[in-house]
Amino acid sequence: MAQPLPTRFKAQAAVLKALAHPTRLFIVDELARGERCVCELTEMIGSEMSTVSKHLTLLKHAGIVEDDKRGVQVFYRLKTLCVMNFFQCVTAVRQNSAREEELQTR
Repeated sequence: MAQPLPTRFKAQAAVLKALAHPTRLFIVDELARGERCVCELTEMIGSEMSTVSKHLTLLKHAGIVEDDKRGVQVFYRLKTLCVMNFFQCVTAVRQNSAREEELQTR
């Protein structure tokens, strides 16, 4: 009989799932540069504000971003900057894969 996965793996998978969308990766990358209001992110992404808000809510529930309401505007920032280490790791994996693919095509 298979053992159930430890809770920590399920929690880690939830964070990875929250990051598993190009728009959310863009948002996280942009927030690494500094705090942004929803209106700024909406303009940058070129989507409806409701769509961007849904992405931000998902990132917030995963513990990746936090918000600060100021009047009618909501500003977001990264909750933990170490998420950018993940970006560096993904880049390294992609570079490694590209090198391997290049070697195989020779």
